[in-house]
Amino acid sequence: MASESSPLLAYRLLGEEGAALPANGAGGPGGASARKLSTFLGVVVPTVLSMFSIVVFLRIGFVVGHAGLLQALAMLLVAYFILALTVLSVCAIATNGAVQGGGAYFMISRTLGPEVGGSIGLMFYLANVCGCAVSLLGLVESVLDVFGADATGPSGLQVLPQGYGWNLLYGSLLLGLVGGVCTLGADLYARASFLTFLLVSGSLTSVLISFVAVGPRNIPLTPRPGRNGSSLPPRFGHFTGFNSSTLKDNLGAGYAEDYTTGAMMNFASVFAVLFNGCTGIMAGANMSGELKDPSRAIPLGTIIAVAYTLFVYVLLFFLSSFTCDRTLLQEDYGFFRAISLWPPLVLIGIYATALSASMSSLIGASRILHALARDDLFGVILAPAKVVSRGGNPWGAVLYSWGLVQLVLLAGKLNTIAAVVTVFYLVAYAAVDLSCLSLEWASAPNFRPTFSLFSWHTCLLGVASCLLMMFLISPGAAGGSLLLMGLLAALLTARGGPSSWGYVSQALLFHQVRKYLLRLDVRKDHVKFWRPQLLLLVGNPRGALPLLRLANQLKKGGLYVLGHVTLGDLDSLPSDPVQPQYGAWLSLVDRAQVKAFVDLTLSPSVRQGAQHLLRISGLGSGVLFPRGFRP
Repeated sequence: MASESSPLLAYRLLGEEGAALPANGAGGPGGASARKLSTFLGVVVPTVLSMFSIVVFLRIGFVVGHAGLLQALAMLLVAYFILALTVLSVCAIATNGAVQGGGAYFMISRTLGPEVGGSIGLMFYLANVCGCAVSLLGLVESVLDVFGADATGPSGLQVLPQGYGWNLLYGSLLLGLVGGVCTLGADLYARASFLTFLLVSGSLTSVLISFVAVGPRNIPLTPRPGRNGSSLPPRFGHFTGFNSSTLKDNLGAGYAEDYTTGAMMNFASVFAVLFNGCTGIMAGANMSGELKDPSRAIPLGTIIAVAYTLFVYVLLFFLSSFTCDRTLLQEDYGFFRAISLWPPLVLIGIYATALSASMSSLIGASRILHALARDDLFGVILAPAKVVSRGGNPWGAVLYSWGLVQLVLLAGKLNTIAAVVTVFYLVAYAAVDLSCLSLEWASAPNFRPTFSLFSWHTCLLGVASCLLMMFLISPGAAGGSLLLMGLLAALLTARGGPSSWGYVSQALLFHQVRKYLLRLDVRKDHVKFWRPQLLLLVGNPRGALPLLRLANQLKKGGLYVLGHVTLGDLDSLPSDPVQPQYGAWLSLVDRAQVKAFVDLTLSPSVRQGAQHLLRISGLGSGVLFPRGFRP
């Protein structure tokens, strides 16, 4: 059966999403004119194809055969529950005012800051590059399983030569085709995706009709070698048609050895494969820079796509459990072709979904890279990715990504990193949930999404669920991805990023500090817990460093305020001369390495200015001088 001799497909061929588009549309000067895609073409189609991928054709039997119908449905509901939590966060952020290009990377970086956003953006980019290579290698192996010279099984045609060099050549040719489509722009990509959507829909329709129209039959299984190298007798799986006995036998779990990998399956391994096949929810959101009305299209299109794919998965689970015995489900994951009224249409669907995955990965990688280059987070190393065409297509980033994918293709087998790519996407999902949670907890006045079906509870549960799934799929990859994110964030922190984006951490600190300051009650003040509160008036800061450090040592955990009086009358001045001085004073505090606040005032005399500072400085119920003191 197509693609079933390779363990590569034991995991989802990742990389359908992660596209981050630049702030002005399709990668550059295109601007508003580049926003051409509708809700259906820009969100529904790419999201459906991403959530289906090649898994819908080649892993339905795997999940139902090993887990049984009841556990398979439970796994599906849990997986979609986790995804739905992230969808709610995506919809909330997308409907919070105007949505610019940048997708998930833009959402995260403009909320959590350039350090976290840039590190996750680069991980997103690497995930898409590797995902594109994995998809192409999976497509090559799917083709060679039917047309290769070494093809086995009843359907092998043995036409194409095989070997490492030939496989690399086939992958490079397919990469050239995918790269050509992506280089010509997102409009052509959307049209190609729509054609793929039609092919996949036609293939799935033929499979659904075949479940009803095809009568019972015995399906020959791929021969397995015996222990001594001898061939075992021919074996058959049974398509029984709708049969209550078949359904009863398929209700419970029956975990066995996976014939493509030789590994013993269990609940966690099957759930990981199923979950990998359901991701892709941000494929539409990441086209935000090229949507006509992203604030409306992203929530509506994403919810439609999630509901549609869930319905199709549930329907296929039920039909497979009613009509196929456990042997067929466990021994031939690509049984759709064997029961189809026209088997070549199933092959077309398999190849179309693999091509769509690779195209989406490459165009996603190029948009992420272009967004990172435009933000100048990693310096001159990404300078070539800033080049765009007259229409705004970032062909420089496409060629950059194409070269990296070509390098990854040299590795040949990439099934070992499929789980790593999935974990990278889950990190991005968790970051989106964390961004929405931070905005909700900070009670930011500018966070007023029109989509209201979310709360901080759903965001927090989404973060926890994504982290749990990361460690369930691959503990090593999860730990490594978090370590890599930390290292990249430290690098960006040391390099320094744009501060104009804003940091939600500052909003959270303000919210928490305000809340606790309001709890300070002068009526509960007691001498036992007295803390010193120092106000140091500084005239000339250049010669006051020793005095600043001495006062810092005297404060002993108390309040320390640096005060300065600027002489003048605001009524006679064109602007406030004090405000521009705050930055220099804060730099002085940093250089002196003291823990102090800064208070500046404008007054006609130093005495009046000192009185102002004495009266307004302090925290909560604290004052800088005893009660009854008259300055």
